[in-house]
Amino acid sequence: MDQSISRTNVDLSVDLAGIQMQNPLTTASGTSGYGPELSSYVDLSRLGAFTTKSITVEPREGNPAPRIVETRAGVINSIGLANVGLEKFLAEKLPSAAKLGVPILVNVAGKTIDEYLTVASALDRVEEIAGLEINISCPNVAAGGLEFGTNCTMASELIRTLRGAVKRAKLIVKLSPNVTDICEVARAAVEAGADALSLINTLRGMAINVEAKRPVLPRGFGGLSGPAVHPVAVYCVWRVYREVAKPAGVPIIGLGGVQLWQDAMELMLAGATAVAIGTALFIDPQCPIKILDGMTDYCRRHGVRRIADLIGTVAPPTAT
Repeated sequence: MDQSISRTNVDLSVDLAGIQMQNPLTTASGTSGYGPELSSYVDLSRLGAFTTKSITVEPREGNPAPRIVETRAGVINSIGLANVGLEKFLAEKLPSAAKLGVPILVNVAGKTIDEYLTVASALDRVEEIAGLEINISCPNVAAGGLEFGTNCTMASELIRTLRGAVKRAKLIVKLSPNVTDICEVARAAVEAGADALSLINTLRGMAINVEAKRPVLPRGFGGLSGPAVHPVAVYCVWRVYREVAKPAGVPIIGLGGVQLWQDAMELMLAGATAVAIGTALFIDPQCPIKILDGMTDYCRRHGVRRIADLIGTVAPPTAT
């Protein structure tokens, strides 16, 4: 180990498709609102970026309550992309997020290509927004979302259309694990013009009230997140990095069950350039700072001056 490396001279910065981040950490969409909801509990300016909840053309009330059920290793949510809509987001929510002093990523959702296009085109004109995370992987809406994320042809058509309209902001495509082969959809997104990939979104999950003999969530199922999905996220990032992202030179935001610094380092070693934290924020809003400290100490102990040098460096499997 290089004894000269201290916590103060470890370079934590990463380049996410041209978005300069002071460290690899961001929030996962849907877990931190628009910024102010979380900023009184943690200094968001210490993160590498901030990701808003999903924005749609029109306001959405979301799914009926209850919307969240706790499991032994996470939560199942069925929020339904509740949000204030594009117009109110731009007028009332974005100004406060823009004051955080870190790159702003906005999650974009819709039921049709035209809806995605309307939101993405409007956001692309806003200088304060660095990237658009295109949500083609939400399992909690009846139309759109997951339909695009599980069909390579539909995903390709959507991203190709957006690529033709979005000229300034980076296009980040959020992928679903609820597919036969996540690499196929990743490849379709990259070939259609994605600047970066974000994975994974939640897995479909269900909880049943055994006394009432009925589902806990009104829609029956929702998206499982939390520590239970972390090994799935690591595997998906590892595969997509090796087979799609690295050959194409496209960076990955890794997410799924990140609770400890070891979780974040796993995703980076598997191939993620940045790491998003979601469900853990509900338990401990200060966890990003603790994770950042742990990642810094890891680099120091291993003699690593630039954390970016660790991306995708996990050793290959010893057996085939």
